[in-house]
Amino acid sequence: MPVRIICLHGPESTGKSTLGLALAQHFGAELVSEYGRDWCAEHGAETSMADLVAIAETHGALIEAARARAIAAGQSWLILDTDPVMTAVWAQMLYGSQDAALAARGPVADLYLVPDIDLPWVADGLRYLGAPEERARFMALSVAELEARDLLYALIRGEGPARLASALEAIQKTFL
Repeated sequence: MPVRIICLHGPESTGKSTLGLALAQHFGAELVSEYGRDWCAEHGAETSMADLVAIAETHGALIEAARARAIAAGQSWLILDTDPVMTAVWAQMLYGSQDAALAARGPVADLYLVPDIDLPWVADGLRYLGAPEERARFMALSVAELEARDLLYALIRGEGPARLASALEAIQKTFL
């Protein structure tokens, strides 16, 4: 059986990391953390287009390494807290365009889960797009990128256990 890859995709402060951890625990899967967040924690939240390309490349390598581990271990699932496709959306959001390397970059997941902006935005020192109009624009760009790439996705709604249940329902409808 192939490794099924589930990626959390969308604006900041929508519960992606929390949902990713819950899904990894549910499926006994590895969770590949959001490398861009790690990069920003080390270097600061200001990024250039070149930084975004480097972030996407490193994140892609981390995903490929995790995929290889999952295959070697005979695991069925791999959970991603974003991927290079999301980095491309960040470029679009911040700069109004994407570097060609981002536009062409994979890997892609089997299913993208897009948590809705129905949770309150929480400042944490790294997030900075919290105004309602920014969140709505970021959400629209996130979905548009998936549609432009013809990638399978599901919108996830609710709080706490309801959000996890929404994600599990989308996964079940897609794979089981």
